Amino acid sequence: MNMKLFHWIGKGNLAMILGLVLALLLSGLADFGQACQQLEGEVLRLHILANSDSPADQTLKLEVRDRILRETQSLFGKEQSLEEAKAAAEEALPLIQRVAQEEVWAHGVQEPVSAQLCVTRFTTRQYGDLYLPAGEYQAVRVTIGEGLGHNWWCVMYPPLCVPSSLTQELSETQDIQKFNQQPLFRPKLAIVEVLEGLLHPNV
Repeated sequence: MNMKLFHWIGKGNLAMILGLVLALLLSGLADFGQACQQLEGEVLRLHILANSDSPADQTLKLEVRDRILRETQSLFGKEQSLEEAKAAAEEALPLIQRVAQEEVWAHGVQEPVSAQLCVTRFTTRQYGDLYLPAGEYQAVRVTIGEGLGHNWWCVMYPPLCVPSSLTQELSETQDIQKFNQQPLFRPKLAIVEVLEGLLHPNV
């Protein structure tokens, strides 16, 4: 039986089999890519860029992070839609910039701080048991000084970086959970990460 199979493959059907396997794989990746793009539009992230990679600047970045999360917990730790979260973030930009700047000054650093709502490219990230694929996401970007150091990010909506009993109940969180449960999820995620790295090597 094995010899018959080998003989059948040897007659040129190997190329056909490989073509079918490749077609199925590419079809699955195309669907996965569409799911990634859909997920990107359902998330609002927080992105904090440190002034440099010096130990002091990296520590300061985390202090700024903690201050922002404390000050914005009431804004994003409640039941709301994505559009409401984006509106709240835009309205809170002056507050976010002010408290971040105060935290920087409190540590004796005179670097300026800016805050803006923008579209930013991210690498694949894990939040607890959930993964978000590499791609472009709307984000509140906080830049300390020149913003040349390693950065920190989390998800403001759904509020994965803001402790909330509502988080697991939000439909967007459930969408992320379903996305993570797709067949061959981790291999597909790795392929997306490689492709994103090739297309955007400087991110």
